[in-house]
Amino acid sequence: MSASSRASAPPRVLTVAGSDSGGGAGIQADLKTMLALGVHGMSVLTAVTAQNSLGVQGAWELPVEAVRAQYRSVVDDIGVDAVKTGMLSSAELVETVAELIGGTAVPSVVDPVGVSKHGDSLLAASALDSVRTKLLPVATVATPNLDEVAQLTGVEVESEDGMRRAAAAVLAYGPTWVLIKGGHLSGDAVDFLTDGSEEHWLRAPRFDNRHTHGTGCTLASAIASGLAKGQSVPEAVAGAKEYVTGAIAGGFALGGGIGPVDHGWRFGAGGA
Repeated sequence: MSASSRASAPPRVLTVAGSDSGGGAGIQADLKTMLALGVHGMSVLTAVTAQNSLGVQGAWELPVEAVRAQYRSVVDDIGVDAVKTGMLSSAELVETVAELIGGTAVPSVVDPVGVSKHGDSLLAASALDSVRTKLLPVATVATPNLDEVAQLTGVEVESEDGMRRAAAAVLAYGPTWVLIKGGHLSGDAVDFLTDGSEEHWLRAPRFDNRHTHGTGCTLASAIASGLAKGQSVPEAVAGAKEYVTGAIAGGFALGGGIGPVDHGWRFGAGGA
């Protein structure tokens, strides 16, 4: 690549995640989000899933050497401005990816995916300790939902009052910032961002729309996109929240179950 073409390239974001054959979550959601937000999306595939609007019918993890080779291939040649992680189903994969991210001096967003929107497990129980001790310590921002908070820390959150306690429990494992996603609570869709000193509450109206497949992947990718552009963590998270809120509002029916959010809502390109 020449110097002139390199100068004109958009910020580069790498997603390390699983494939969703239905196109609503995973690598597919990540790349759609990155395109919508004006960054160049790149991917390291960690697993292939047979997945649709009804659930996950099967999942096949890629070998660690394939994951490592993809990561090195991208980072060593193209370079990267931010990294986002999603489905890392085994302890060995979690530890490998944590090591790779730890050696890459760019912001990282860790979405500690535990279960799918349909309740299907996407993380082996044996991998939980690796997420706590290896992956969370290298995260610039960790983005657990309330189920994942409970899985990782044992803290059960039933109201906004519990979100600070949840954040403290996750921060104890070492991420710089944590965004506790309160989407499973009733009332407004409220998230809580903190680094242990600064606090930011992010609120959005809750839409009467069950087509929310891919929200977690989309939010984490949007945050990574903002960080790749040089935004601060609070700026990137606020922008990502706005983007995801619009995508949820535009979520559309697809198949017989839970449809996806509309990644192209700003362009009028989705199915809404």
